[in-house]
Amino acid sequence: MRLNSHPSGRHFLQIPGPTNVPDRVLRAMDYPTIDHRGPEFNALAKKVLRSVRQVFQTKQPVIVYPASGTGAWEAALVNTLSPGDQVLMWETGHFASLWKKMADKLGIKSEFMGGDWRKPADPAAIEKRLKEDTGHAIKAVCIVHNETSTGVVSDISAVRRAIDAARHPALLLVDTISSLGSIDYRHDAWGVDVTVAGSQKGLMLPPGLSFNALSEKAIAAAKASKMVKAFWAWDEMLTANANGWFPYTPATNLLYGLNEACDMLLEEGLDAVFARHARHAEATRTAVTAWGLEILCSDPTAYSGSLTAIVMPEGHDADAFRKVALENFNMSLGQGLTKVAGKVFRIGHLGDFNDLMLMGTLSGVEMALGLAKVPHKAGGAQAALTYLRDTAPGARNA
Repeated sequence: MRLNSHPSGRHFLQIPGPTNVPDRVLRAMDYPTIDHRGPEFNALAKKVLRSVRQVFQTKQPVIVYPASGTGAWEAALVNTLSPGDQVLMWETGHFASLWKKMADKLGIKSEFMGGDWRKPADPAAIEKRLKEDTGHAIKAVCIVHNETSTGVVSDISAVRRAIDAARHPALLLVDTISSLGSIDYRHDAWGVDVTVAGSQKGLMLPPGLSFNALSEKAIAAAKASKMVKAFWAWDEMLTANANGWFPYTPATNLLYGLNEACDMLLEEGLDAVFARHARHAEATRTAVTAWGLEILCSDPTAYSGSLTAIVMPEGHDADAFRKVALENFNMSLGQGLTKVAGKVFRIGHLGDFNDLMLMGTLSGVEMALGLAKVPHKAGGAQAALTYLRDTAPGARNA
């Protein structure tokens, strides 16, 4: 397909990110670029840095980089660790694996636990491993909160309790790239030391901004870090940000969009945002169950509010099905990655999203299942429709 050559009507971008960018954010990003050393920008930067802390639910600094989430991963590692340091990571899926590969490339010794892409991190196993580390060789525990490749959510507060129960000084580093602004996440209350995030999912922006939310312990660790860093260094960013500036040219127009996106999230209220995502996720799972298909996440307590990964029946290729959905209904669904390539497809239901958008998505999926001759039962979209009707805000007064 040629760029922007989609047929009439809107394209249904139902991958788990980048997500649909709302009109308010698009209009904000269209403002003329201003002097990033002038007073107008200074006021913008102070407001954005204050607002984004509310989204992370922290009173600590949040650093904003002009980068993808991968950049934020690297920043978290190089600012807190030194060459040869050991970290404990949990394999929840493709993106946890990529974070491990990055650590290895940086000369960090990474230990991978888990391996079942269908279940969340196990706090009890983490506690046991940390208790075995009597010499405190492990310097950090790295967990993906919501694994984008699998739709599995790990309990970060339980991981924090496990670290504390082991009386271990390891830092807690958490990837929230596909959960921030979609699933309840509390940087301060859960005792996280570095939270990693990106702009293109729950924050409803295009790709291009990434984030490190810090703790006092993480800032102290950065002073002792011996990793080589320049662009990613926190110290210059913290000094400049304290006065509403950046140490290098910022992504001004993306900051316009971030300012608007934060306003949207805070106007709706974070609790309402999380409830909206949870409701759409449950409606999606209702449809999947009615179709007789299998959800990749095998632990119902770990279901994601951001996306649902669906296992294809034996003998059917997920990518062939996704092609049918795109060519017939102008809808993009998420592909399976590495270990689950061709075996699953993913429905993203996060960001700027409402009931009718979800129903369009699920109707498209059901029609595509029929066209692709994927074995399933009819009625999944209707089951989701009934659930959404019965749980609509006005249902109690009807």
